[in-house]
Amino acid sequence: MIKQKLKLIKEGKLTAEHNIRDYIEKIRKENPEMNIVLHINENAIEQAVELDKKIKQGEAGKLAGLGFLVKSVINVEGLICNCSSRVLENYKATYNATVIEKLLEEDAIVLGMVNCDEFACGATGEHSAFGVCKNPRSPKRVPGGSSSGSAAGVTAGFCDFSLGSDTGGSIRNPASHCGIVGFKPSYGKVSRYGLIDLAMSFDQIGPLAENIEDCRIVFDVIKGRDSRDTVTMDFKEKKNKKKISIGVPKINADEKIWKKIRGEIGRVCKENSWTWKDIEIKHIDLGIQTYYPIVYTEFFSGTRKFDGRKYGFKIEDACGEEVLRRILGGKEITKAEYAGRYYRKALAVRKILKQEFEKAFKKFDVLVMPTVPKLPHQIGEKISVEENYMYDACTVLANICEIPAISVPAGEIDGIPVGIQILAEKGEDDFLLDVAGEFEK
Repeated sequence: MIKQKLKLIKEGKLTAEHNIRDYIEKIRKENPEMNIVLHINENAIEQAVELDKKIKQGEAGKLAGLGFLVKSVINVEGLICNCSSRVLENYKATYNATVIEKLLEEDAIVLGMVNCDEFACGATGEHSAFGVCKNPRSPKRVPGGSSSGSAAGVTAGFCDFSLGSDTGGSIRNPASHCGIVGFKPSYGKVSRYGLIDLAMSFDQIGPLAENIEDCRIVFDVIKGRDSRDTVTMDFKEKKNKKKISIGVPKINADEKIWKKIRGEIGRVCKENSWTWKDIEIKHIDLGIQTYYPIVYTEFFSGTRKFDGRKYGFKIEDACGEEVLRRILGGKEITKAEYAGRYYRKALAVRKILKQEFEKAFKKFDVLVMPTVPKLPHQIGEKISVEENYMYDACTVLANICEIPAISVPAGEIDGIPVGIQILAEKGEDDFLLDVAGEFEK
């Protein structure tokens, strides 16, 4: 756990160099088989040696000596940030994202850049141009996506924590499959400056870690207003309740998974004298149909800068199948003859879904459901596009409604990790972490 490790470092019982060297050596030894880390920070150990001098002088930051991995869509100055794509294969970042600046200011050290679905397009981890990374908890099955390497890196013991991005479940989905905690903050809580975006009206950067306390420690550092991301704001959190009411929305998921989730809800409510109730949220089954027209449109618009003139290749000439599908889908939807018809319809349903979730939060403090509606398929197994997209059926809702959501391990089914997803009102991130802590116990 991060808190205990920081204590050891502060007391001089563990050096930053020792911690970082251990991670780098472990990555070098095990990563060729796992394919989690795409690029190692070759200066990490040297940076740790210098940091130890700072620690001895009592001048170190809150996260001094910790090592973290970064999804290869978040810019880290001097490291290759290629979005797991041939399009940007050798692109070296020229600046730090805001979240990286904040972590470096607190003396955390970047260990490297990790694998993901190409341009964050995918829910399985299989859409990387450099091959799928392995799920350490279930090596024959997909790790989930799109932040596949961010989740697998934590599970493999390659880092103290990692950063991912979440557009429709890309932090929570792989966290569920890999048996760790993945937290998507409220929209506007964490700056996206320096993120190579998939869909800016959904995207959010967040932490992945072994436990909730570790996620909270990282979140407290990276959150906050940023003038370079105008949607960021300071939220005034209201809730601090001991008696919690839980709403359990009816949504399609495998029976085995629902049985596991309901068992966890019952246990937590019994231990804490909380209450829970099955509820119906109107149009909850339209999440995927609402999400993808918006994503296609925003992704098509956002990728016009990858035209092969300034750097890399023209995206259509070098990208993979899933990225091309989204580009062509966005191109079709935005044709002049449609006059924005499908995009506007999706935005209208998004507004309705937000209203329905707001109604639910007037009656319940949190909502709880599966993170992913089915178990991960085996690597290489052929599944349809529709089956692929349905991995996100439970997670896209939080992005559509701009609310915080977290995936916490709920045990295993047939030896495969399963996550339970908890959602709260927009801005109630710390309250959500408090409630989620009871599920972790």
